[in-house]
Amino acid sequence: MNLLARIRRIPFWSWIWFILGALYFLLPLLATFNFSLRMERDVIGFKAYIRAFEDPEFLKTFLYSNVLALMTIIASIILIVPTAYWIRLRLPEARRIVEFITLLPFVVPAIILVFGLIRIYSSPVKIPFSDITLLKPLTTFEVGTDILIVAGYMVLGLPYMYRSVDTGMRTVDVRTLTEAAQSLGANWFTIITRVILPNIRAALLSGALLTFAIVVGEVTLASFLGVPAFGPYLFLLGQHRAYEPAALSFASFLMTWVAMGLIQLFTGGQGQAAGAH
Repeated sequence: MNLLARIRRIPFWSWIWFILGALYFLLPLLATFNFSLRMERDVIGFKAYIRAFEDPEFLKTFLYSNVLALMTIIASIILIVPTAYWIRLRLPEARRIVEFITLLPFVVPAIILVFGLIRIYSSPVKIPFSDITLLKPLTTFEVGTDILIVAGYMVLGLPYMYRSVDTGMRTVDVRTLTEAAQSLGANWFTIITRVILPNIRAALLSGALLTFAIVVGEVTLASFLGVPAFGPYLFLLGQHRAYEPAALSFASFLMTWVAMGLIQLFTGGQGQAAGAH
């Protein structure tokens, strides 16, 4: 009865805007799903999904992008959590400057970012028997290119991860938790890893999900740095085929929704619990 009463209190126009917003997001997704089922003429089936998942390049690129996403999430947490914690605890006057810096990825396009990275972190490689000189990112070893693209992904995910962490820290009394931990003899590493991180778990998962979605679907950095990622693979597949890219796009949306559901399932009441400490 309480749920029905709350629903009845919602204004009529709020329902109208909610329905319009839901249709705006759901109709293109439903159209993509319907198109992906029509690979065979006059037959509705999952042949496009079967052919897409059977392609060895799909598994290779998807796993590679997942590894890059995991590395980006870990590196972002290592960089952003101590920064946001220290700003909230000791340098509140620097918050505006840091927030401005985290907004720069919205202003600077990814194409500018990747050309800047290639220009700065590269070495000239001359092609034998020709006058052509190419720029090889981070000298000539593959790990260097992976480090470079992870750094680029950290920049692209910076606005989302930082704001998620900052919002999570607003729900806890950082100063009181720090003083209590210090009174028990905890050092800074222990405070961040065993006190702060558990209390902002839901915020970290939200930021990690957004970062994961950015990395898996990103095309520009991966294409120009020449890495076998899922984004360029899906883009090139769309140049030659129609149904398989639609199937993979819908599957990607579905996996994102499943991840969001798992976050709500495992961290549903974490924010309120954190605020009560």
